[in-house]
Amino acid sequence: MRVLSVNTGTARPLRVGHRNVLSAMGKTAVPGPVSVGRLGLQGDEQADPSVHGGLDKAVYAYPTEHGAFWQAQRLEQGASLFHEALPPGFMGENLSLAGLMEREVWIGDTLHFPNCVLRVTAPREPCYKLNAVMGLPQAGRLMMEHACPGFYLAVVQTGPIEAGQPFTLAPGVRGLSVLDAFAAKRLKHLR
Repeated sequence: MRVLSVNTGTARPLRVGHRNVLSAMGKTAVPGPVSVGRLGLQGDEQADPSVHGGLDKAVYAYPTEHGAFWQAQRLEQGASLFHEALPPGFMGENLSLAGLMEREVWIGDTLHFPNCVLRVTAPREPCYKLNAVMGLPQAGRLMMEHACPGFYLAVVQTGPIEAGQPFTLAPGVRGLSVLDAFAAKRLKHLR
């Protein structure tokens, strides 16, 4: 398991339909070490702290293995004319991870990086901004159907993190998996 990219972004206007809303989803890769504090990565912003950020959602991690699915969806729907991989941070993630999928992660598990420790707190819930950024009106629905949300992390031990670092997963209590928590949220949305 490895960090492929560390990504940060600032809040800026995003066109959604006929209006502009504030979003920090368009994150970009940061070279070198990035300081991780209790509320997230140095230089990163969240546009809507009522649903992103805070102590329990300080960092958002996304498996890079989902990239091929999203690129195929974008090509199929005409949102992209190119076969290139989506750039790191495109999903709004702070950490682009390789080797750790949602089905292997439980709420309370900890990810141990060389200089910091992060605890899994919740799956991401898709919102209308994802549809706009992806250029797919059904991106949120696709994320729900294909169970590819990524997950939020709380900061247990602050310290720097950088692309290329390996990390290990330490199991927590194992009461609720990320995918089970996501499925429960999906059922709530369908009602």
